[in-house]
Amino acid sequence: MTDINEIIAKHKGKKVAVLGLGVSNMPLVRLLKTWGAEITILDRRSELPDEFLSDVTLKFSCGDGYLDRLADTGYDIIYRTPGLYPYIPQISAAVKNGAVLSSEMELFFELCPAPITAVTGSDGKTTTTTLIAKLYEAAGYKTFLGGNIGTPLLSSLGEIKPTDKVVLELSSFQLITMVRSPETAVITNLSPNHLDVHRSYEEYGNAKKNIFKYQSAYGTVVLNADNAFTAGCASEANGRVLMFSRRTKPENGVYKDEKGDIYFRENGKETFLFNGSEILIKGEHNAENFMAAMAAVGCDIASKYGRELARTFGGVEHRNRLIATKNGVRFYDDSIGTSPTRTVATLSAFDEQVILILGGYDKKVSFEPLRAPVSEKAKAVFLCGNTAGRIFAALDGCGVPLTRCGSFDEAVKAAAAAAKDGDAVVLSPACASFDEFKNFAERGKRFAQLVDEL
Repeated sequence: MTDINEIIAKHKGKKVAVLGLGVSNMPLVRLLKTWGAEITILDRRSELPDEFLSDVTLKFSCGDGYLDRLADTGYDIIYRTPGLYPYIPQISAAVKNGAVLSSEMELFFELCPAPITAVTGSDGKTTTTTLIAKLYEAAGYKTFLGGNIGTPLLSSLGEIKPTDKVVLELSSFQLITMVRSPETAVITNLSPNHLDVHRSYEEYGNAKKNIFKYQSAYGTVVLNADNAFTAGCASEANGRVLMFSRRTKPENGVYKDEKGDIYFRENGKETFLFNGSEILIKGEHNAENFMAAMAAVGCDIASKYGRELARTFGGVEHRNRLIATKNGVRFYDDSIGTSPTRTVATLSAFDEQVILILGGYDKKVSFEPLRAPVSEKAKAVFLCGNTAGRIFAALDGCGVPLTRCGSFDEAVKAAAAAAKDGDAVVLSPACASFDEFKNFAERGKRFAQLVDEL
């Protein structure tokens, strides 16, 4: 934690640009205002809703070309929204001219008085983050959950004490400019993702590595031994390394043996936690999420509270949750399945063949990894969105009927119409939602609405 007076002094009277006035940046603006900064909001929208900080006196620069104004205004500090790539020409030029680039999350890391546990990865972030928070809560800690989930924690700084726990889910877009790391870092896995934004897979992976890169020798990093990228990160860690695996027995970490029993192993001591069959939510990927969470909280908490959580945790919304049963047909919402690897993991959770809904916004990743799992686990596939053509080309000839639909709604209705008593209809699109929806949650809610109307 940096001295608060030092941080305030760096902002007082300075020209500060806040790029994007979304949910995470509103508490930031309020805080900067109390520090005496001269704030200008730059936003793509030409008009902002009245409720967006209408009680705070601010300067605005909105509409088309809003970022072009960074170059000639002489800002001292620039705070970007996570969704804005930091190396676009306008931001790079402003930094070259002397502006300091930061973000709401980077400022929170400077100010947070409590130890931080943070989770990143291509898949499983939200479930793992939620599990860690629930384990800390069960152990009696006052726990603050944030980052990509929950509310922006800058607004809760006054409530956080050094004895509390802070648990964050962090994306590559939040991590890419980070120069601080949490006390405990978790990388669930890594596979090609967000290549519509990142310049390369290497850049995407390096952004993820920032979650542990700046740890001291006292830090802990939890890594997936079964994923080539994350396993390779162990040699770059500065502090304690714990691995989790369902294929091997790491020297230190959490593993699942051939009987399905899950153990915590460290310094030669093994502690039985529970059997994988006790995990209420389906799928081996969820067993991995539990193992990652157990490693993050440590053996004492994991052994005392892990089994009860495994038996009772029903999953996080939009993550392969059963939302309805209509005429004997089960409908599962896995709208968070925004990458092929996530959809493959979801398919593996089903013993039977399913009717699958795929497609959405194009993140420029390959859909070839879907071919074999779809051939094995799908009885029919309904395609929609910008990627319908690319997915059709990747799956064509795999032995499963493929139907291209004109819209998301059409795909859901067609999948439901094709289903018979005993079938499962699964929304796991393998794509982001931005072609038709604001985010994956909105897509999942639309799916539930359409199912409810059947």
